[in-house]
Amino acid sequence: MALTIEKARTANVAACTVFRQSHVGRLAAYPMMAMREGMIGLATADSGRSPKHVAPFGGREARLGTNPISIAVPSDLEAPFYLDLATSAVAAGKIQLAVSRGEEIPTGWIVDSEGRQTTDPKAFRKGGALLPLGGAPRVTRAAASLLIVEVLCGLLTGLGFGVEPTGRHNDGCFMAVFNVAAFRPLKDFKKEVAEFARYLKATPPSEGSSGVFYPGEVEHIREQQRRKSGIDVEDATWDSYARWPSTTNSPPNSN
Repeated sequence: MALTIEKARTANVAACTVFRQSHVGRLAAYPMMAMREGMIGLATADSGRSPKHVAPFGGREARLGTNPISIAVPSDLEAPFYLDLATSAVAAGKIQLAVSRGEEIPTGWIVDSEGRQTTDPKAFRKGGALLPLGGAPRVTRAAASLLIVEVLCGLLTGLGFGVEPTGRHNDGCFMAVFNVAAFRPLKDFKKEVAEFARYLKATPPSEGSSGVFYPGEVEHIREQQRRKSGIDVEDATWDSYARWPSTTNSPPNSN
């Protein structure tokens, strides 16, 4: 991402790919690097040739990664204006979290090994698969975003698709940066993004809603709260971390 930002300083629009990488962690960290430099940053990541977790729309067997997308935009807002989401119905880590807490999950998150939707999170590790974003049959366009990420991060990089027989982590990433100042004065753009967010937030709330939040705002609020009160961790997850690395090759909930 640092290389892409430097290229965008002179070319105004720049893109870069990465392949044979490991887990990138929180994807938003990279577009936010560009945001802090007054640029719009975009990053997508896929599972490349690594083990899969997500079934393609209409299928029951995992053939894709969770394939997240993140975009960050510079603004005058207190909280950063950014998007960071998996193109699967939910991140894989949330399934394991439900297992650790002994909770059911919502219908539409996973299918079991027979292709049936289930609320039992344990079915995921027993041959099940995550569903694509959108879930319901009427939202096939959202599910297609999984495939576009695969093309940008797997095929465009030359990494390929499917699962490498060795099982090693072998991911891909696509990044792009847009130099806002090449399109219009940065100061005016940042001011207008903030005004746009406030315009949205001024919308009267619907029934049962606490109001409108712009992308990135809820995460900012939670971060401030947790910096004050800490983060609650259920006993099962804490115990797993306490035993690591003596009992496993990777920490729990690493997805």
